[in-house]
Parts: sequence; structure tokens; C-alpha cells
Amino acid sequence: MKTAFLFGSLNRGGLETLMLDVCQNLKQSDFEAIGIYRKGGVLENDFIHSGVPFTKVSTGKNLFNYLRRLRKEIKNSKVTIIHAQQPIDALYAKLATIGLNVKVVLTFHGFDFEERSKLVHFIIKRTDRNIFVSQYQQDYYTRKFQLKPEKQIVVYNGINFNKFDNPENLNQPNEIRNELKIKPSTCLLGMVGNFNPGRDQMTVCKFLNKLKETDADFHFLFVGKRVESCAERYDDCVRYCKENGLEWNVSFLGVRNDVPQILSQLDAFIYSTEHDTFGIAVVEAIATGIPVFVNDWKVMREITEDGKLAKLYKTKDFNELLEKFMVFLHNKEKYQKQAIENARKVREKYSIEKYIENLTSLYQSL
Repeated sequence: MKTAFLFGSLNRGGLETLMLDVCQNLKQSDFEAIGIYRKGGVLENDFIHSGVPFTKVSTGKNLFNYLRRLRKEIKNSKVTIIHAQQPIDALYAKLATIGLNVKVVLTFHGFDFEERSKLVHFIIKRTDRNIFVSQYQQDYYTRKFQLKPEKQIVVYNGINFNKFDNPENLNQPNEIRNELKIKPSTCLLGMVGNFNPGRDQMTVCKFLNKLKETDADFHFLFVGKRVESCAERYDDCVRYCKENGLEWNVSFLGVRNDVPQILSQLDAFIYSTEHDTFGIAVVEAIATGIPVFVNDWKVMREITEDGKLAKLYKTKDFNELLEKFMVFLHNKEKYQKQAIENARKVREKYSIEKYIENLTSLYQSL
């Protein structure tokens, strides 16, 4: 059994981070793998040195020529399973393996709200197995496309928690406070995620405005980039904070490479989503051992075990979020003790080792 991970680009994103963790933690006793990608990206060098052999096969202007070269790479490498990360790559895999005894697996990392529906409709019924990252997501696709249940499976995302246990996190416990000149007594809060469709930073901004009215001493960190294709989502939040006098209470940090270190320094993590499919940022925050507040979107209910691992609030309801957060402010010790137990649970359930174990079982069943 030999698997080829098929990628578009190797830029920094949720699926790329997940698959890089897979490549870096894959053992010979799991399964043999190679990587094939169409475009480079900021993580290209990391993938190349991950321990899994990677080959670039560019599409170019001639699609037929690309499929021919992809087929040659698959045959020469004696690949038996192709695991695509996007519908378009699953389609390329099916076309390139016509007549070959090669199985095609496709992971859906998001919803199809912005996908070309004809492409999804065509390929989703022609793969050998579709992987979904939450039960809610699988149910959505199964209903919409009337899929055969036996060809669908949920494999929860995995996270390499070793990066959260780096000794540097313990040696520099106040690094972000020192960088931003935040007092040790100030309650440090944060949210991680790019400003794109699917996330809802504006609800958090409205919550912060209400929190300011209570005279609470806090500072909030938004970690995530301004996405050019939907720049208004970022710009509106910045404008709202300025108009409501929150400039000294809120920092927009953009993209950071030290998210594990930042999370370890927070007193609490606040998150709001519109349609996340899994919520890696939420799981990472819980795994850090800090109290987490997240809205009751169905996926978040699922990954937090219906609110056992994080405090849920009604979606878009910043007033309810404020009420629940104020309870935390007056019972920090109790919440922090529970957060440590929650961290233990998510590290068992969502580890990268567990994810690889589930992939191995899936591949062997094909």
C-alpha cells in the first residue's frame, strides 16, 4: 500500500498545516507515502524536508500534458491510493488513473458554499471514499448530494501538540505582554483566524465594546491576516474598534509564526464562527489549557462535546457572551482548573497520531 498526497499549492493554510504535520509524523509502520503538488508556496521547503518525498508536477497550459505526466509519476512510484485535498485534484486523479488499479480518496476541508457546484457534484460520487472533518459536515454533504453512506467517513483533524509543549513557551511566559507593553495584571484575551468568510470577528468586537463598559482591565489580540478578496471583514473590525474607543484595548497582529507561544500566554480564548467545518484554532486553544468561549455553531457543539470542553454562547449574541465571560472573571481559578482537564481530553481525541491511525485504517479498508 502506497499513498500519494495530491496538493494544489503549498501555501500556509489549515489543510496544508494538517498535512505537513502528517508528513512530519508519519512512521514506516503506518504507511508509505509520497507527495505530488502543482504549485509551490511558503511551506514548500517544509514539505520537501518533511521526510516524505515530494515531486512538483505543474499543470502548465496543456492539461492533457499535465495528466500524462501525473499518470507517469503515479505509475513509476507504484502508487495504489491517491488522497486528494481538493475536488479539482480528485478529478485530475480520476482522469490520470483511468485503467489503473488506483483508489482515489478526497477530503472535504470546508463547505461547498464557494465551490463550483458542478465540479463537486461530479467528483463527489466518483471517488472511492470521501473524508469529512466533522459529522455535521458529512451529514450536510450526504443530504445535499444524496450520497451512499458506506462511501463516506468522518476523520477528525489531527494536531501536532508537541509544538505547544516547547520549553520556550515556559521560559518566556510574558513575551507578548512585553512586546505590546501590557501590564501583568491585565486580562489577556485572543482569537486566532484569518479574516475571511466563515469567521465572525465582528461579533467579538461588539462583545469587547460591551466588556469595556464594565471597566474591566483587558487587552484583546486578533491573530490572523487581512484577506484581500474580502478585505472589508478586517477593515470593518478595525474601524469599529476605532469608532468605539477600543484602540488601546485591541491589537490586530496579522499573521504570526508564534501562535503556540501566544496561546500559552492568554488568560482566555474567545472565538466566533459562521461556518467552520472543524475549528482547529479552538481545539488548539483548549489543548493549551486555557478557558475557551465559542459560539454554538453545530460543528463547535460537536468538537466541544456539546459544551463540556468549552463554554458555549448563542451565535451572534455578544450580550450572552458577555454574561458568561463575566462569570469567568469572577471564578478564574475554577475555570482554569477545568481547562487543564479539558486539555487532556482533546489531546487524546485530536492528536496527529490519532489522525494518522485513522487514515491507516481507512486506506487498509479500500
